Amino acid sequence: MSSSDHKTLRLGSIAPDFQAETSNGPISFHDYIGDSWAVLFSHPDDYTPVCTTELGAFAKLEPEFAKRNVKLIGLSANNTDSHKGWIKDIDEVTGSKLTFPIIADPERKVAHLYDMIDYQDATNVDDKGVQFTIRSVFIIDPKKTIRLILSYPAQEHLLTYKPVGRNTAEVLRTIDALLTGDKYRVTTPINWVPGDDVIVHPSVSNEEAKTLFPKFRIIKPYLRLTPLDVKQE
Repeated sequence: MSSSDHKTLRLGSIAPDFQAETSNGPISFHDYIGDSWAVLFSHPDDYTPVCTTELGAFAKLEPEFAKRNVKLIGLSANNTDSHKGWIKDIDEVTGSKLTFPIIADPERKVAHLYDMIDYQDATNVDDKGVQFTIRSVFIIDPKKTIRLILSYPAQEHLLTYKPVGRNTAEVLRTIDALLTGDKYRVTTPINWVPGDDVIVHPSVSNEEAKTLFPKFRIIKPYLRLTPLDVKQE
């Protein structure tokens, strides 16, 4: 599959469905998501140092994602037997207990479907000359809409770009922000975490805000802050 075989994925795109083998058995992606949110994150290769630390960190935070009705699913460009062996290493090295599935994508079918390929560096290939998968993160809502996309350099195989470890706390924070915005008609300012003031959405008039957010205050006509005064679920 070439990059011209599908539309470019953007925020607001429907996450493409696919069938794949995983470390937990075969899945259909949309069925796996069901009525939950999902975080799909990719890796270029098994048994690599940065990815090992990342998967362990996601596994440790999985209960927090589950509280928010979010399912985790990884992807790496290897087969399921390789994944199962790697998971043992991940748990040993990081002290995790990884239970979510890792998609097997040795032919890069899902990687191409989700634009998880680095087209800028031809050196980023395996021993068969197939390009490695970059380290992407997709946050997908229950309607299967892509709500956030992050992309990081692939891994040590790259000669030009060196890998940067992802921040699992930031992924969880953005989930909290998306859930809060959807539920309360607000947006979240820089570095927001649950409990901080939020921004009243521009679609909410001042008159409506008096009812919805009695403690809101006007900083500028375009910037109105308010505490939510509700327990975040």
